Amino acid sequence: MTALTALFILLSAACLSPWASPALALILGIAFALLFEFEPPPSLRMRHLTKVLLQASVVGLGFGMNLRQVVRAGIDGFAYTGLSIAFALVLGWLLGRLFKTGRTASYLLSVGTAICGGSAIAAVGPVLGANQEEMSVALAAVFLLNAIALLVFPPIGRALGLGQGQFGLWAALAIHDTSAVVGASLKYGAGALAVATTVKLARALWIVPISLGTAARKRSNARVQYPWFILLFGLAAGVATSLPSFSAAWAALDSAAKAGLTLTLFWIGAGISRGALRRAGLGLIAQAVLLWVAVAAGSLALIRAGVIR
Repeated sequence: MTALTALFILLSAACLSPWASPALALILGIAFALLFEFEPPPSLRMRHLTKVLLQASVVGLGFGMNLRQVVRAGIDGFAYTGLSIAFALVLGWLLGRLFKTGRTASYLLSVGTAICGGSAIAAVGPVLGANQEEMSVALAAVFLLNAIALLVFPPIGRALGLGQGQFGLWAALAIHDTSAVVGASLKYGAGALAVATTVKLARALWIVPISLGTAARKRSNARVQYPWFILLFGLAAGVATSLPSFSAAWAALDSAAKAGLTLTLFWIGAGISRGALRRAGLGLIAQAVLLWVAVAAGSLALIRAGVIR
């Protein structure tokens, strides 16, 4: 084991401590990756572990939710997340043409912004026939903006006097990855967390129709990935709601899920590389930033005006 691998494992363990926070974990991971150009050894299987831990953590959060609230927020969220996704895809296409970014990388970035960041890029990339280079630059841009969102969204929400439900809805519609959505709303409050997680997972369901539509357009035979963990999240909420006498056990699972999410964010940050950021280029970074700002500002304006509730 190299010294860097040992330090990586030590920092991972530190992210499970009560003093770690989601924002700190992600920033620590990015700093570690950029300072040391760390490449995890294949034996750690970090990409697979990160995906599994994120999904397990989201399922665990279901034990801290009320099923009736989950269903209500999910039904409401599915419709207006569809509208926000359509807006992001159209604007992303226009910005891609403006900045003359590659069609594949531009589409991946638009899908990642519209639906759920890295998960959407990972699902649509194979269907689109994207190569590793195109996948890595889109992921690098998205993860960098996730780090910024974790830092700036809670202070903006408090400065504007957003309620728990308003902030949760804004985070779900405007932040890319599920992990960052949960991390930001967790910092804001329990009410924000419940709304943000549910609406974000409703948004993530759009991975399936978008992937199928992309496959049809490209005449691709690539296998579409279905987000089954969203169903397990709902089942966890149903179990916790139906068996309140086990509330201590559900609270323990919820706490473990939040710790797992913090560790996931560190691993995601540590997966960024200087090379991927350099290869992304100014055009793709500009497209990523402008698209994200437009989605965030537009959704915030509609929420504050009471159009989206």
